Amino acid sequence: MSLLRRRLWCATRYSLRGLGACLRHEEAFRVEVALAALLLPLAFLLGRSGAERALLGGVVLLVLVVELINSALEAVVDRQGGEPSELAARAKDQGSAAVFLSMLAVLLVWAAVLLD
Repeated sequence: MSLLRRRLWCATRYSLRGLGACLRHEEAFRVEVALAALLLPLAFLLGRSGAERALLGGVVLLVLVVELINSALEAVVDRQGGEPSELAARAKDQGSAAVFLSMLAVLLVWAAVLLD
């Protein structure tokens, strides 16, 4: 196996392992995946152009990406923290805020596209 194919294979395995871990351990991610399973097909049905479909679908996928990063951040903070810390709490709150803003982006983009 060539070096490039081996790297791609390993990267794919690690990515799938990360997705599986998030699905197993993070209820919020499971809910967001269920919503994405509903919204992604709707994006292709309701979008009137390729650009609209990409916007509607892309912003939904963005929520999943941000949730994955937030979950990773929380895992690291939980692993490192033994006692309550203002910095740890701030990091977790900011990760949560990022997820919230990505969800707000879903609402704004879907409203803008569908109400146009």
